[in-house]
Amino acid sequence: MSSPNSRIPVTVITGFLGAGKTTLLNRILTEKHGKRIAVIENEFGEIGVDHQLVIQSDEEIFELNNGCICCRVRGDLIRILAKLRQRRDKFDSVLIETTGLADPGPVAQTFFTDEEVKESFVLDGIITVVDAKHVGLHFGDTREVREQIGFADVILLNKTDLVTPEELARTEARIRKMNPVAKLYRTENSAIDLSKVLEVGGFDLKRALELEPDFLKEAEKHDHEHDHEHDHDHADEHGEHHEHEHDHHHDEDVTSVGISTPGDLDEKMLSDWLGTLLRTKGQDIFRMKGVLSVKGREMRFVFQGVHMLMDGRPDRPWGTEPRRNTLVFIGRNLDRKELNDGFRACLA
Repeated sequence: MSSPNSRIPVTVITGFLGAGKTTLLNRILTEKHGKRIAVIENEFGEIGVDHQLVIQSDEEIFELNNGCICCRVRGDLIRILAKLRQRRDKFDSVLIETTGLADPGPVAQTFFTDEEVKESFVLDGIITVVDAKHVGLHFGDTREVREQIGFADVILLNKTDLVTPEELARTEARIRKMNPVAKLYRTENSAIDLSKVLEVGGFDLKRALELEPDFLKEAEKHDHEHDHEHDHDHADEHGEHHEHEHDHHHDEDVTSVGISTPGDLDEKMLSDWLGTLLRTKGQDIFRMKGVLSVKGREMRFVFQGVHMLMDGRPDRPWGTEPRRNTLVFIGRNLDRKELNDGFRACLA
C-alpha cells in the first residue's frame, strides 16, 4: 500500500445541467494557474469542454498547453484511472466531471472499493455547482439536485448576479438545511480561486472532522423551526399554510441530522449499530462523519462514509479536551429520532 501522501488527490465536480460546471472546467483547462491537473470528462452525450479542446482528438488522453491533461471516459472510470497512473509524472491532481444527472455516490465509492485505485488515488472532495437562479425550480422535482447538494464538500452557488439578495439568501438557507457542513461560496460565471476547490481535504479524516461548531447549533435551530412548522401545519385545517407545507414536504427529502453528546460509547454496541444502520439505510445516507469517544480508549475515534462504505480510525489522544461525541448524517428520509435513539443506546 502506498503512503497516503504519495497518492494522487481526486476531485469530483457535479452539478445539475446548466449550473456552470463546464464554465468551471474551461477555466481549469485554459487559465494559466500553474497547476498540472488531469481532467476526466464523463461524456454521456453532454457537450463537454470547449468543442475545440475535446472533439478534435480521438485520443482518450491528451495534453493541453497549460499543463493539464484531458481525458474522456467512454464508459469505464477505473480503466481511465489505470491509464493515468502510467503517466503520473505528468500531473499533480485529477478532476472528474460527472454528468448533470448523475448521483456522485458511485463515483466516490470507486475510491473506497477498487484496490488498485485506492493504492494510487485518494478522493479529496466533491464539489457541487448550483445554479442560484434556477435551482429553486428543481428543489422540488429533481432528486439529483438534492442528492448532489447532500454529497458536497464544497458548494459553488453560481450565477449569483442573476438573482436578488433576498432570493439568494433564501436559496442559501435551503441548501444549508440539506447540508450544513459543506463550505459554500457565492460565484459568478464559476469564477473561484482553485485552492478552494482542489485539495480541500473533504475526505481526509483529520480535516473532515474539524466540524464547524456552529453546524450543530444550525441543526438544532432547524429542528426547532421544524417542530414549530409542524404544529402550524396541523393547527390550520383550512389549507392557508398549504404552500408552506408543500415546500416543507420537499425539503424533508434530503436533510441533515447532527448529534452532539458527552459520554463514552460501548465499542461493540457502536460497531453493531453502525453496521446495521449502513446495511439497512446505507442507500439513503449520502455522507456521514463524526468524532467519537469510545470507552477505555485514549484516542478520539474519527470516521466518515459514503452510502454503505465507512472508514474510521483513532486519530489523536483526547488529552485535556472534554470527551464528546459529535456526528452528522446527510441523506434522504433520515429519521432524526431513530438516529438519536440508536446512538444514545450505544452510550456505555
